[in-house]
Amino acid sequence: MSIDDERDLGPEPDHESVARKILLDQLTGQARSRHELAERLARRNVPDDVAGRLLDRFEEVGLVDDEAFARSWVDSRQRTRGLARRALAQELRRKGVDDETAREVLAEVDPASEDQAARQLVRKKLRGLRGVDDTVAARRLVGMLARKGYSAGLAYAIVKDELAEAGREVSVD
Repeated sequence: MSIDDERDLGPEPDHESVARKILLDQLTGQARSRHELAERLARRNVPDDVAGRLLDRFEEVGLVDDEAFARSWVDSRQRTRGLARRALAQELRRKGVDDETAREVLAEVDPASEDQAARQLVRKKLRGLRGVDDTVAARRLVGMLARKGYSAGLAYAIVKDELAEAGREVSVD
């Protein structure tokens, strides 16, 4: 018998209690989608049947709720980053929120608040573009809005309005 055989390694860890601890740790501080939690459990080698059973139980008691997660995510990302619905839809997809839930949540986004967020982004960026040619400034602003998920038509219209408001005339058509 070798030294390794004599060493007491203790009982094998209980997969369910390990998984429960992982889930509770992950849900402390911020909500997560079921998909994100399932990925975390898989990375920690929790068997699929145990993970599925625990995730179902956490959903039953309301600790895992993809719809509430999506609402919170959309509200936060639109408020802090000024993202448009298209960009938010991509982020929700990456987070594993199903398309139907994402559509429902994104339908609640007020077009006026989306427009206002785009205008605030343009105004903020425009302050840093004072010494830049108007055409170049317009191109940069439209590009910024496009990266945030705004449609080309809306981006052009908002940039044109905000440039005019700032006394900078340029054709962005």
